[in-house]
Amino acid sequence: MDLDTTLQSLAVDPSAAPDAAELALALSRDEYPGLDTEAYLNELAGMAKEARSYLCGDLENRVRGLCRYLFHDQGFRGDQKNYYNPHNSYLNDVLDRRTGIPITLSLVAMAVGLRAGLDVVGVGLPGHFVAKAMADGDEVLFDPFHGGRILTASDCQRLVEQSAGIPFEANARTLRAVPLRVLIERMLTNLKGVYVAGEDLERAIRVMRRLCQIAPGNAIHRRDLGATLLRMGRAGQAIDHLAAYLSASPSSGDAPAVRDLLTQAQSIVARWN
Repeated sequence: MDLDTTLQSLAVDPSAAPDAAELALALSRDEYPGLDTEAYLNELAGMAKEARSYLCGDLENRVRGLCRYLFHDQGFRGDQKNYYNPHNSYLNDVLDRRTGIPITLSLVAMAVGLRAGLDVVGVGLPGHFVAKAMADGDEVLFDPFHGGRILTASDCQRLVEQSAGIPFEANARTLRAVPLRVLIERMLTNLKGVYVAGEDLERAIRVMRRLCQIAPGNAIHRRDLGATLLRMGRAGQAIDHLAAYLSASPSSGDAPAVRDLLTQAQSIVARWN
């Protein structure tokens, strides 16, 4: 997979459907340049082959079988002690450590389910991420971060209220599958937050560049990349991103502050000349 081409394709067409696991592993190569992605794809295929014998009966029983295989037999679990560990956001690490956060554990369920013949998609709740299996007009929601427990619409409402502290109405629209572009953007946004909070700004910049590739219309990504580049002493690289944000959001509440950053970056570059 050519990662740059794939991200650009998703930016143009959010419904484009490259293999989610292969894309996530390609992104992992930013952190692990020598990563053997084929080995991990083969591991997923091997797990799917084993999981097929668990997928018996109606849709709910097939989901229970997949979850029993992944979260009991294979030991995948949510990292409740060190949730913001960056390893939880890289699919290869999640497969190695059998530990992740909601979105990456959902990605594992999607990848293994797909390869085992079960259509599993991601559902992006506010403050949480879950998975949903679909077949013949039926749907079954489940929570990979909490051992794969089956969810009702009411359960989803409670999850959001607990994790995000906001009211939430669970319905066909709010529980719909997210496009792959949205899933990857959300996964990268999580990782960006981890690196920024940990003051690992070099890695944060790398992730922000990927966010700008997959969601070029999101001005917030350009603003944050520009501000971080300036903070790291790369004023020349920061200018276009800060200017792009102001062009897209000239009346935003933070426009004066961003304009000050742009002026600062331009002054620094002017002194170089």
